[in-house]
Amino acid sequence: MATKKYTVTLPEELAEEIRSEVGPGAFSAYVTRAIERQREHDRLGELVERMLKDGGPLTEQEQAAAAKELRDIERWFEDREQGAQGRAEAA
Repeated sequence: MATKKYTVTLPEELAEEIRSEVGPGAFSAYVTRAIERQREHDRLGELVERMLKDGGPLTEQEQAAAAKELRDIERWFEDREQGAQGRAEAA
């Protein structure tokens, strides 16, 4: 991907905090990743807005199903992480 240099204004304290954590050579990459994440967040917000417009708000039953699915996913990741920790301790 081609790059181009831009000038942006950041709060000095924030910029120096980031620079001290990632190093001067990785500052642009860090800012690029932050902007990419924000764009993903913005697009997700647009999708949710469009879905609500087309389908209306979720019913209580749909909300409960989504909450259950989220809990199941979180539990899967927790179990996976605990399994990995146990294998690392056994090694």
